[in-house]
Amino acid sequence: MKKFPIINGRKIRLAIVGCGRISKNHFGSIEKHQDNIELITICEVQQTILSEYEKKYNIKGYLNLDDMLENEDLDLVVICTPSGMHAEQTVLCAKHGVNVMTEKPMATIWDDGIKMVNVCEKAAVRLFVVKQNRKNATLQLIKRAVEENRFGKIHMVNLNVFWTRPQEYYDQASWRGTLKLDGGALMNQASHYIDLLDWLIGPVDKIQALMNTSLDIETEDTAVLNVKWVNGALGSMSVTMLTYPKNLEGSITILGEKGTVRIGGVAVNDIQHWEFDEPKDYDSKIKDANYQTTSVYGFGHPLYYNNVIEVLRGKTEPETDGKEGLKSLEILIAAQLSAKNGNIVSLPLEY
Repeated sequence: MKKFPIINGRKIRLAIVGCGRISKNHFGSIEKHQDNIELITICEVQQTILSEYEKKYNIKGYLNLDDMLENEDLDLVVICTPSGMHAEQTVLCAKHGVNVMTEKPMATIWDDGIKMVNVCEKAAVRLFVVKQNRKNATLQLIKRAVEENRFGKIHMVNLNVFWTRPQEYYDQASWRGTLKLDGGALMNQASHYIDLLDWLIGPVDKIQALMNTSLDIETEDTAVLNVKWVNGALGSMSVTMLTYPKNLEGSITILGEKGTVRIGGVAVNDIQHWEFDEPKDYDSKIKDANYQTTSVYGFGHPLYYNNVIEVLRGKTEPETDGKEGLKSLEILIAAQLSAKNGNIVSLPLEY
């Protein structure tokens, strides 16, 4: 087994690259873990934003990632840049011997994802791929039910992501809606829901996809998937960024021979149906697991950081590393191939 450096006896020295909307969840997580993490620096290509965060956190920032890595002694770099930039930046960090935490998806191209994993393994640095939604209380309960085989044979699974990203959203930044840097509604907005296909139900056997674009962007804003899992379950996933006038639903429904569950709300935050043939003591906790949210990101980032800290301290293994991140990326690439060629794509992909 590859030996990774262990950080003990001091705080973990961290930098954030990219100070866009998702970075706020990371800045907040760092503050909650300030006994274990020290924010050393940031990297941001827009000078006005860089100056704002330099002042706020009383740190020196950089406009260029190479300069930051050359001049700072870092343990972990958190990548919050557009998805298409993750691979190049991860490789650069690995070459400097720095661990990486990257936001979803880990890459927009399959070969880039493979390269990220291989380069980090060769450099003996950790590669974490953020999957904070797994930490949501609602999803933790449904994961437990699946692992305990409470559903019996799972017959059907349905996921919906009905959100709103109008043209103005895409016009705010040149990378949004592009094939290279954004990847599309499935890769960007619905990435965490794609993750649930494998994490909750198991390995996917086949994917059939259709995609459509109504807005003035390169990528799809609407998509539907038909899915068959290795365990025999069938399912579907419907995604659109065209919901009027605001985010409506992020949901998952599982129908099994011994149980039926639906988690809805705007971001799988509301258990709306929970029924099994045999009750368990934790069934009474489902109301406590529900939560109100104004953010589709949920509240899982600080919990995700718990595992990252424990891993870097040498106390446990990563819950979602690069190889785990590849599972979602493979499904995403399979969906793109299916939509492009009009056929059913079998997994694993041939590469």
